[in-house]
Amino acid sequence: MNELDAWIAAACAELGLQPDDARADAVLDVARDVAHQVLRPGAPVSAYLMGVAVGRGADASDVATRLSALAMSWPKKEPSEDKGGPQQDEGEPTKAQGGLSRNTGEPSERKPS
Repeated sequence: MNELDAWIAAACAELGLQPDDARADAVLDVARDVAHQVLRPGAPVSAYLMGVAVGRGADASDVATRLSALAMSWPKKEPSEDKGGPQQDEGEPTKAQGGLSRNTGEPSERKPS
């Protein structure tokens, strides 16, 4: 049993579910498609939405197919739309706002106003 299977078994036991209820391949495929085609934070949210839909009676395979198709048809940003720098998560302070360096965890320099 690999680590993922062990985690799924433990999580299912904790939640009173059967490991066969976990559609790990389908969930991972949707998460991959959303993360690569839309944005990374959308992956866990999409997995959650998939679970809500299935919990309300939707077919897991149908939900996975529909979410993956939606992600694959999502319009990609053109490189010219990007600001040219590394992508920044919303709410993350920039160096100019006195945030912490991602590489060192040290305070970043604040630019004069």
